[in-house]
Amino acid sequence: MSRSVTLPLADAAADGLGFFRWGSVAGKALLTTDGGDWAWLDPAELADLLAGRVVAGHPRFAECQQKGLVREGLDVDALVARVAQRNRHLQRGPHLHVVTLSGPDGAMSETTAERVAELALQSTSPALVFELQADDGEPLRHFELLRRFVAQAQRRNQRTAGKALSLRLLSNLTAMTAEIAEWLVASGVQLITTLDGPAALHDANRAQLGGSAHAEVVGWVADLQRRAAAAGRDARGVVDALARMTRHSRGAAAAIVAEYVARGLPTVDPRPLSRARLDDATWAALGLADDEYLALVRELREEVLARRRAGVAIADRLTTVVAQKILGHEDPGVVDLQSPCGAGTGQLVYGADGQVFPCDEARGLDADGAPLFGLGAVGAVTLADVVRHPTTRALAAASLLDTLPQCAECWNKPYCGVNPVRTFRAQGDLIGQRPHCVECREHLAVSTRLFELLDPAAGPEAAAVVTSLAAEPAPFDGRLAKDAP
Repeated sequence: MSRSVTLPLADAAADGLGFFRWGSVAGKALLTTDGGDWAWLDPAELADLLAGRVVAGHPRFAECQQKGLVREGLDVDALVARVAQRNRHLQRGPHLHVVTLSGPDGAMSETTAERVAELALQSTSPALVFELQADDGEPLRHFELLRRFVAQAQRRNQRTAGKALSLRLLSNLTAMTAEIAEWLVASGVQLITTLDGPAALHDANRAQLGGSAHAEVVGWVADLQRRAAAAGRDARGVVDALARMTRHSRGAAAAIVAEYVARGLPTVDPRPLSRARLDDATWAALGLADDEYLALVRELREEVLARRRAGVAIADRLTTVVAQKILGHEDPGVVDLQSPCGAGTGQLVYGADGQVFPCDEARGLDADGAPLFGLGAVGAVTLADVVRHPTTRALAAASLLDTLPQCAECWNKPYCGVNPVRTFRAQGDLIGQRPHCVECREHLAVSTRLFELLDPAAGPEAAAVVTSLAAEPAPFDGRLAKDAP
């Protein structure tokens, strides 16, 4: 049985329009462009624009002309410059280098560590970030290897590369000592740990996920902050944290944010558990369905926004990044929120055996017996080989939002991004179905909320919250995508 539906044809003067996408936000039409510009139009103004009636003399003409929404008098060179500026990361080279110091077969050898540093420093990026991690969640168990790697990377960079070098360590703090804490501060290494919330919540999660107890985490956070202050460094910048969202987190959004504020941590970074890396019993006890996770993080982010309105210095990482993309002219460098994503071009991940991967999800798949995304081994490939590898090219094509169904037409396209390896893990192919992508739903929800605050009807105080988020220091680069807790 067939049915037909008659739809009205929009009255559009296409030849007079610039290129833009639009959607309905806060009861208005929100138009966005590839240059990152955006504009609010009410229904009558949108009808005028589409019909070609926004011309000289129209009250919205100057704004629409400046933002590239109309062709009349369009400054093409200025528009091209804005698009190019927002996409400068495509020419930068891999800036984020995630180094796995130990794996199932043991710790990284000194020779492999030297080759990792050598390959990373071949990057054309003027700034590099080394993020150091371990498959068992605790690289501090290999402290001598860690110390040698940091010293070698810093020394080699000073002698040959001259790049701005940052070092970050992902640790659950189970092997922390006073000696190590002193070294971290003296060496300028930022520590990123896991703090799931107040003591009862954190310890309930850790009883099943492993890792350190709440008292140990907050004790070392305070210790590192004291050491940094004594050394004249920014105490709020020496430690950052992420929070695993579990069934124990339900109803605790306000308490989680309060815990981060109480501990002097500048950023809350909520993360879901990965079903793929947990056994059935642990997932049954802790796992959240996508809708549950999205509802929980929406509540958490509202709590963060409420505290910022009250003058509390707290932010959440994703909201900060999206605010910077909406109000800024430069991409903040978070590789999973780029188009194409930075897998292989903005970041590289090194296994303990020296194998090179485009992202940590790819390394995880390899460890699980699916060696689909390897790019070669340090010592056998150059950085040019890696960046031009067919797998890197395939991932770039699969994450170019201009070509993806639904993404290509979405008003949020200038502020979004997708990791196709994560999509592959969740849905079985690189492209996937956007409506089934939890990251897509999360990104769209964050952008929508920020634009609701930027709506002139929301008032200047609401817009000031977004402006203050955009002015925050850029959060630590790249998604620390370790699926293991």
